[in-house]
Amino acid sequence: MGAPGGGTDDELTVLRARVAALEATAAQGAPKREHHRVRSFFAALLIVVGCVLVPLGLVAAWTADLLGDTDRYVQTVEPLASDADVQAAVANRVTGAVMEHIDLPSLLEGVAPDQRPLVEKALGKLGGSLESALASFVHDRAQDVVASPAFETIWTDANRAVHTSLDRALTGDQDGAVKIEMDAVTIDLAPVIERVKERLVDSGLTVAANIPEVHTDFTVLRSDDIGKAKTGFALLQTLGVWLPVIAVLCVAGGVLLAVRRRRALVAGALGFAVAAIVLGIALTVFRTVYLNALPSSVSPAAAGSVYDTLIRFLRTSVRVFAVIGVLVALVAWLSGPSRPAVLVRGLWHAGIGASRSTADRAGMRLGPVGPFVRRFHTWIVWILVVAAALAFVLWSYPTGWVVVGLALALLFALAVTDFLADPEEPAAREAPRDGAAPPPGTGGARTP
Repeated sequence: MGAPGGGTDDELTVLRARVAALEATAAQGAPKREHHRVRSFFAALLIVVGCVLVPLGLVAAWTADLLGDTDRYVQTVEPLASDADVQAAVANRVTGAVMEHIDLPSLLEGVAPDQRPLVEKALGKLGGSLESALASFVHDRAQDVVASPAFETIWTDANRAVHTSLDRALTGDQDGAVKIEMDAVTIDLAPVIERVKERLVDSGLTVAANIPEVHTDFTVLRSDDIGKAKTGFALLQTLGVWLPVIAVLCVAGGVLLAVRRRRALVAGALGFAVAAIVLGIALTVFRTVYLNALPSSVSPAAAGSVYDTLIRFLRTSVRVFAVIGVLVALVAWLSGPSRPAVLVRGLWHAGIGASRSTADRAGMRLGPVGPFVRRFHTWIVWILVVAAALAFVLWSYPTGWVVVGLALALLFALAVTDFLADPEEPAAREAPRDGAAPPPGTGGARTP
């Protein structure tokens, strides 16, 4: 009678033990899941912060580069000397300055004294038409000067001279040729006009030699609150290249902290690319807003050329970061377990294997190179990746095409490495087809 009851008690005891074990496992798993949630939250937070810092980092690096390096600034504005819109604006400005200091009586200095009254009377009858003809002549000569190679030297020297003052003006120092007045940052173009005046004299407009020193202000930056703009420039210049580094470190920290690191790397890299593209769109939108806010006296075409030239290296940085983000995301995705990624890797290895088989049939032998590359394959791959990264970091001012070129060079190097990393000697692969035992020392002697 006791046996059945004892059996039931034993079964209940076993069931209770199993239930207790399951409850203990669930209790242990709950803190683990909670830990994963906390890790995932902070990982996502770091990645988001890093992506938000990308546009600010790019602008900070551009600002520090433009204001802190005179040669870089001159290199940036140098193309403006050959820009047709800028040349037209400069010619108009020079013409206006010259015409303000040339009057018709000054043209009579070379006329004989007894003939001057008659000439003055005749000029008086011509009136405005003669004034217009003289302005047209001055403008043509000014246009010839600004379109000549000599103007490029004038433009470069003038910008090199004012760069230090521009730095002072935008970072708070009021000394120098650049000054802040009310709501605008202006540059005194007296040195430029003086050199242009000399070229006008050399071109035959000798009356320009009588023009006194002319001080003309050229507005570089106009803002309703120039104080905040000045503080922002100073802050961005201080942050410089550190802000992009902080952005990269935040994303890298988020990836390392994430539970699923490959997925986090893909998300972070795409976030980098999207943030850079957003900055590019913002620069385009701001261009329209900036040009629409200019006064009517400013040439929109010339102002647009100046804007595009000043930010062209910033646009290059935008493209570089966007390309890097897409490439890193693509590499991280291709290394994953998804079916398309596995298919792409299979096609890659199949192509390398087919090329190797063709080389074997053509009589190509690797000798000791194949075993060496096969043995240190992982190390060689990492060395190639690090070398490509160092080439990008040490490149003075990389462009998007430089990134693409380095990526293609790395891809080619990896293909050559895989080709050389022959899994077995050709004789070993041919032995099964010939029915003979594989020779000693080949892949056929390895255990499965």
